[in-house]
Amino acid sequence: MTTYKEIRGTNIEAVASDPSNPVDGQVWYNTTSNTVKANYINPGTWSTGGALNTGRESVTGIGTQAAAIVAGGVIDGAAVTELYNGTNWTEVNDLNTARVRLSSGGTPTSALVFAGRIPAPSTTADTEAWNGTNWTEVNNLNTARENGGGAGASSTNGLFFGGDPVVAITELYNGTNWAEVNDMNNTRGTFNGCGTNTAALAVAGKNVPASGDKTELWNGTNWTEVNNLSGAARYGSGVAGITTSALIFGGIGGASNLTESWNGTNWTAATAMSQGRSEPAAAGTSNTAALATAGGSPAASTEEWNAGPATVTFDVS
Repeated sequence: MTTYKEIRGTNIEAVASDPSNPVDGQVWYNTTSNTVKANYINPGTWSTGGALNTGRESVTGIGTQAAAIVAGGVIDGAAVTELYNGTNWTEVNDLNTARVRLSSGGTPTSALVFAGRIPAPSTTADTEAWNGTNWTEVNNLNTARENGGGAGASSTNGLFFGGDPVVAITELYNGTNWAEVNDMNNTRGTFNGCGTNTAALAVAGKNVPASGDKTELWNGTNWTEVNNLSGAARYGSGVAGITTSALIFGGIGGASNLTESWNGTNWTAATAMSQGRSEPAAAGTSNTAALATAGGSPAASTEEWNAGPATVTFDVS
């Protein structure tokens, strides 16, 4: 049974403008808009975003919830690139090499895509750099593979780890060449990661020894095993964020719509997506704002994740 507290007769602060950093549970009256407002912590919800022009799966995503890029993918989208402005997707210049199950890192104005499967079919070591307008082919990876984890901050640095055929290989890009560095502790394929070339997460995956719920942390030199997912083991998931604040969603293996949030130490179950997605594109820089697109049914759909402080408004005019 819900319990209610009567607040009639209780004084609340009257202000001409909303406080800049309200705390959880704070209530105030805005004299300018004649509204009562209350701040609360939103544990996280998914909402519908703009639909892709070309539906697909096995695609890669880069950027944030408000500014993202997707490239490649199955269902007639193997070279197609689209940009998101927070509302709509727009098709821009295609990849030079059509591919699926590719990986990436960077931003919507400076990014890398690498690896994947080309129509032969065969895995590829091909790498392309994005300058905000066009893709340019640059030096290849040392080891061709697909469905690995990608991270990076721009077109001049990147990190690629694992992938199919299932390996633990890690390669680092310096703006000119890829170099093999220290391997992950676990071999894994058909998975994803997030972060930069100096701080990244590898999460879940297929054929990971013992279970597909393992997480590893990259510090720029070595991989360290950290706490596992709290729920179902999975592979083919979307991962967005950084090493201290991340989100994993979707996948294959009984977790097609499940979401978990990472706080830098532990994974916690969060609100599920409205539909299952396998090998979706993921974008976002934290566990409070992310984007999941493609990989579902319909394959062009997008969902936006929002969590953290929020304000509810009551009109008292």
